[in-house]
Amino acid sequence: MENTRGGMDGKVVLITGGTSGIGKATATALAAMGARVVVTGRNEERGERAVEEIQRDTGGEVSLMLADLAVQADVRRLAEEFQERYDRLDVLVNNAGLVQSERTETPDGIETQLAVNHLAPFLLTNLLLDLLKKSAPSRIITVSSDGHRWGKIDFDDLQSKRRYRAFPVYGMTKLANIMFTHELAERLEGTGVTANSLHPGGVNTNFGNNNSGIMAVLFRAFKPFMRTPEQGADTLIYLASSPEVEGMTGKYLADRKVKSPSDAAYDETTRKRLWEASEELTGLKVPA
Repeated sequence: MENTRGGMDGKVVLITGGTSGIGKATATALAAMGARVVVTGRNEERGERAVEEIQRDTGGEVSLMLADLAVQADVRRLAEEFQERYDRLDVLVNNAGLVQSERTETPDGIETQLAVNHLAPFLLTNLLLDLLKKSAPSRIITVSSDGHRWGKIDFDDLQSKRRYRAFPVYGMTKLANIMFTHELAERLEGTGVTANSLHPGGVNTNFGNNNSGIMAVLFRAFKPFMRTPEQGADTLIYLASSPEVEGMTGKYLADRKVKSPSDAAYDETTRKRLWEASEELTGLKVPA
């Protein structure tokens, strides 16, 4: 992993879920390259500790912004506060995500995986788009997963009220990430803002620790075979910093290579409909 300073000097990077796992590994690498890194987290104490560790390891400029991405008011406040503090945004990394064995709803009455994994990046990205355009060439990177291949967008039961199964719902939100990326890339054509998504591989992080029962057993069983957060962050760091991907947009990557996502990810009708449903669920009207 490139750890020499340079390439990112003075660039501003916002990473959601940047206080642990691959988000923290990405923040560490980019801060070491000279970027001004902002990480989001829910817990102030844990967040400040992560920021101190990154600063100690890199000597870089890192700060924390608190937000619970399951709460839309928090996402809006985050976007507002970020724009008050920074006059540019070179790289937005939509990294935060979760998988839940039991169906729960957020304070907004939205199924939690859908809210955190898809609607939060949808809302945050759109609220920060003007700043990203102003800072162009700039990059939007969304962490998806090959788990999207188990996913299916069912508009009759988008919130999985009729049937909730953790992994298929997770897969659906990760498919939504790729569709969102494709739609963004098309909408941002000619603006100098690129949008790409990636699969980090199976990574040994806190991901999945919030579950019980069979899911907890599965996560524990697979952990010894998983990648380290640093290995999982490699493609993300590459997309955020490499001159090689300048101008590349609308792609899905794994291990630094462009991959084909599932056929469903290319369905334009579903993609447009998902965008409209997302606008509705977030109360956001985005100019076409």
